[in-house]
Amino acid sequence: MAETRWLDDGEQQAWRAFLMAVNLMDGALDRQLRHDSGLPHAYYQILAMLSEAPGRELTMTRLARLLRSSPSRLSHAAARLEGDGMIRRFKRPENRRTTIVEITPAGMKVLEAAAPGHVREVRRVLFDALSSEQVGQLREISESMLSALDPQGEEPRYADPDTADVRD
Repeated sequence: MAETRWLDDGEQQAWRAFLMAVNLMDGALDRQLRHDSGLPHAYYQILAMLSEAPGRELTMTRLARLLRSSPSRLSHAAARLEGDGMIRRFKRPENRRTTIVEITPAGMKVLEAAAPGHVREVRRVLFDALSSEQVGQLREISESMLSALDPQGEEPRYADPDTADVRD
C-alpha cells in the first residue's frame, strides 16, 4: 500500500479556503434566489438548463446528468416545478419509455424575472472579487479539476446542453 501524501500547510490552507468559499457561495446564491423569487438554487438551475436546450426540452436522464443530480432528486424537484406550472413532463408516442421535460411559458417568466438578481449575486460573490487575470486563472483551475475528475471527458459540461453527448 502506498504511503499517504498528506497535505502540506499551504495545500491545507488552500483546500479549506476553497471548501469554505464554495459552501458560502452556494448558500449565498440559494438565499438570494429564495428571497427574490422563491426558487431554490437547484430549481433555478433546472429552469436555466431547460431554457438553454434545443426546443427548451430535455429528457429527464439528460437533465439529471447535466445537473449531476440523482434521478430521484430530480424527479422530486420536477414534480414540484410541474405542480407550480413551470415545467411539464410528457412522453413521445414513438418512445413511451423516455420522459421529456420542458420549460413552460410560466417557467420562462419566472426564470427571466429571477435571472437579473441571480447574475448580480454571482457577480457580487465571485467575479467582482476577482481581477480579469484571476477570472482566467479560475477557468484554467476549474478546467484542470474537471480533467482530473473526468479524465475521459465523459461528463457533459454544464454550459453546453445542446452539444453534450449524453446517452438517454
